[in-house]
Amino acid sequence: MAQVAMQPNSPNAPAEKTSGPWRDAWKAFRKNKTAMLGLCIIVFFVLIALLAPLIAPYSFKEQELVNRLKPPSGAHWFGTDDLGRDMFSRIIYGARISLWVGFFSVIGSIIIGTLLGVLAGFYGKWVDMLISRLFDILLAFPSILLAIAIVAILGPSLRNALLAIAIVNIPTYGRLVRAKVLSLKQEEYITAARAIGMTNTRILFTHILPNSLTPIIVQGTLGIATAIIEAAALGFLGLGAQPPDPEWGKMLSDSRQFIQKAPWTVIFPGLSIMLTVLGFNLMGDGLRDVLDPRMKR
Repeated sequence: MAQVAMQPNSPNAPAEKTSGPWRDAWKAFRKNKTAMLGLCIIVFFVLIALLAPLIAPYSFKEQELVNRLKPPSGAHWFGTDDLGRDMFSRIIYGARISLWVGFFSVIGSIIIGTLLGVLAGFYGKWVDMLISRLFDILLAFPSILLAIAIVAILGPSLRNALLAIAIVNIPTYGRLVRAKVLSLKQEEYITAARAIGMTNTRILFTHILPNSLTPIIVQGTLGIATAIIEAAALGFLGLGAQPPDPEWGKMLSDSRQFIQKAPWTVIFPGLSIMLTVLGFNLMGDGLRDVLDPRMKR
């Protein structure tokens, strides 16, 4: 008996896998080995931060002056600092602070920058002029100097450092979104939406914002790396996390006088900053290659 060929529309035909822009982007992202390496590094540090109480063998506050500046050993994998505190435990807990500052400062910058950028690009005229001049004023100062000035006014603390980092990065996202909105306003589907009577609010949330997400995601990923470096710089200057919080930049500052005598007190915090920033940069470059149409062949 001849077998009947299975028609594509037959109910017995195997269901095709659903596809979409985000699913396709994830497939392309997985093929990028360097981007996946960056993602693995980030996941590694996030897991360390979340599981810090379970992984750390000692309390990050525990001082043993008799064991001060001990080299790496079986008892202290990363050695001890000048107060006899376990460096391995402090590095693990420091991941919490650095990632917390990186994520939440960027989220704050994205929310405020996106709002201002959308208003400037969509409404134009005096609104655009006012917001653009505000961005120009913030960009007129080097970001780290402006962050130092803000923390100096508000007082040194981790929360104020986070706020300062968020403020200095607002223009980056605001100008990016403004440029994207200006180009989207000229699209035919926006004209059609106006023609059928859509309100400005509905156009913003239905068409403008969803189509502006791609550059925000890419820049936000790269911005986390920048925020971590800025937080470390403020901590190094004593304007970020305060003792006994184990912030990596503060650990570098406290250990700089022991570089020759106890180099491990500087090497391990520095490596932690370097690897975390490298992970976000690699993943951000991979996202840019996947989500930016200009980067696609």
